[in-house]
Amino acid sequence: MAEYPLPDFEAKFATLDTLAARVAQLPRPRVFTNGCFDILHRGHVTYLAQARALGAALIVGVNSDASVRRQNKGADRPINPLAHRMAVLAALASVSLVVAFDDDTPFTLIETIQPDVLVKGGDWALENIVGSRETLARGGSVHSIPFLYATSTTATLTRIRETS
Repeated sequence: MAEYPLPDFEAKFATLDTLAARVAQLPRPRVFTNGCFDILHRGHVTYLAQARALGAALIVGVNSDASVRRQNKGADRPINPLAHRMAVLAALASVSLVVAFDDDTPFTLIETIQPDVLVKGGDWALENIVGSRETLARGGSVHSIPFLYATSTTATLTRIRETS
């Protein structure tokens, strides 16, 4: 019987303790984005591919379960626990490194990573993106990538609940 090896998703995981050393190994320019990424959909995958196209490496900060709950996304969120969300993101070719954070914002991650490019989705004004001032002051760039698809985890969950 054939064996089917399991992918090593954790090879792309970093912790706050290992983050600086792992980032230093990545090629430049380094791109950073963050989010909950609860139920990964076409909009997420397209957005992450577009973010990666802005540099040689993409680092994704993922809100912890507690952080997602504090984002007022609903008492039942996240649907998928942090370990699952991180593994799905790590499976994407566009993603170089995945790190979880428990704060309400990724500011500490951004200060540690010091990305060359900072990216958020199209619903964010550049001046409201956490870490934008610091990234620009270091000579980096900040982008708000427009949404191409009318998809959202919240809308998907609403449709599921309405048909149940």
